[in-house]
Amino acid sequence: MRLATWNIEWFTNLFDRNGRLLEDGEWSARYNVTRAEQIGAIAIVLNALNADVLLVVEAPDDNARHKTVAMLESFAAKFELRQRKALIGFSNETQQEIALLYDPDVVRAQHEPGESEAWPRFDGVLKIDLDIDAQMDTVTFSKPPLEVKLETLTGQVMRLIGVHIKSKSPHGATSREAATRIAIENRRKQLAQSVWVRGRVEAHLGAGESVIVLGDFNDGPGLDEYEKLFGRSGVEIVAGEGGPEAWRLQDPHARLSAAHQTSAAPSSARFYLGDEEQYFSAMLDFVMLSPDLAARAANWRIWHPFDDPKIYRVPELREALLQASDHFPVSVDLTFDPAEGT
Repeated sequence: MRLATWNIEWFTNLFDRNGRLLEDGEWSARYNVTRAEQIGAIAIVLNALNADVLLVVEAPDDNARHKTVAMLESFAAKFELRQRKALIGFSNETQQEIALLYDPDVVRAQHEPGESEAWPRFDGVLKIDLDIDAQMDTVTFSKPPLEVKLETLTGQVMRLIGVHIKSKSPHGATSREAATRIAIENRRKQLAQSVWVRGRVEAHLGAGESVIVLGDFNDGPGLDEYEKLFGRSGVEIVAGEGGPEAWRLQDPHARLSAAHQTSAAPSSARFYLGDEEQYFSAMLDFVMLSPDLAARAANWRIWHPFDDPKIYRVPELREALLQASDHFPVSVDLTFDPAEGT
């Protein structure tokens, strides 16, 4: 079974206000890419990716006029994708939903949010002291994570948490001092969200369940200077770094290389910096597995058009990845023995 996550940049802008696909020559949210070109590129990538379960980050907006599930399923039908069923959890106000697109011939999926006294549902409010001032701060998700019960048709059950963690970017800053202040505030909120997700992970692990956490973390080990200030990245918190190995989630891309800091590092996103007139790459997207699932895992792959030589040799797929989004899919393959089903 192939699991994957992909942030599809402003997917919602490819549909009109009634949820109909805008396959035309008008510009998309991608620079110098038309809506028809981005739509075709997304379809090419999804066919090549061939995932049984795909977390769609920045899925189309869910509101009174149009529904995320209907738009994703109509997209899948148009391009004859086998990932033809869609699922969302708590919709949000950002026009960027977190959704699941999956093959119903391989797996069943159900939105099943959990909560406890310590860790409320992801659409709720968490009280936590963010700045060690003995005052409780209020933390919410602008994009509540999607918590799913996955069951293969042979009976294996897994808990999946799909995330789009808060960005650290200091949007709205008017000075260097303001940018620093906002970046630190955003980092605190981001780490608090990561602690919240980790709390739900530990609840599942404590119940003896298999766990998958995947999506866009807007963070990663060694990504910026603020990590030194706060000690750990959000990715390391969710993975349980420093804790018992049996409770530690695994993704080979989530570990810092022991090599020199100037050595090449994996990346799942590529952004153009207008003021510097060049591209910036970062590792932001992960598929993290509990140890029992990691033991079944193979072929962790970042679908990067330049870093993956097999993709680079296929011009149609290479160009589609560049046109479709500023993020690239990340996937992993799991192998199950049908006799192990419960």
